[in-house]
Amino acid sequence: MSLTHLDARGHARMVDVTEKSPTVRAATAAGRVRCSPALVATLREGDVPKGDVLAVARVAGIAAAKRTPELLPLAHVIGVHGVTVDVEVDDDGVAITATVRTADRTGVEMEALTAVSVAALNVVDMVKGLDRSVTITDVRLVAKSGGRSGQWRREEDGR
Repeated sequence: MSLTHLDARGHARMVDVTEKSPTVRAATAAGRVRCSPALVATLREGDVPKGDVLAVARVAGIAAAKRTPELLPLAHVIGVHGVTVDVEVDDDGVAITATVRTADRTGVEMEALTAVSVAALNVVDMVKGLDRSVTITDVRLVAKSGGRSGQWRREEDGR
C-alpha cells in the first residue's frame, strides 16, 4: 500500500487533485462527551451558567468544518456546501453527529471529523466549571459517499 501524502523520499506532500472532476460527496462523523448524571440533568434543564451549550456546540462545529484546512496542513481547501451538526443530551452525556457535503474534487471526511471534535471541545469548555471529569470519546467517521471509492458505512453504527 502506498501512502498518498508522502513523496518518493518519504516527505509529506499535499496530494494533487487538479485532474480530478468535482463530484457530490458527503461524510458523517460522530462522537460524544461523557459526563456525570448531575451534569446531564443540568444540561437537560438548560441551567449551565455559560449559556446554551448545545447551540454553541452546533455553531462551533459548523465553523470548524469550514476551517479544516487551517488546522490540517495537508487538507485541501474545498467548497463546504452544507454542514449539519446535531447535538443531543442523552443519559451518558452529549451525542454529536455532523454531516458535511460538497461538490468538489476531494472528500469531506476530515471536515466532518473536525466538526464533531470542535463541537465536543466547546461542550467541554462550557461545562468544565461544573464537571471537570467530562471526557470526549468515540470520535469516528460513520459514513461517506461520492468520489472514486463510492459508498462506505461503519457497520456497528447501523446508520
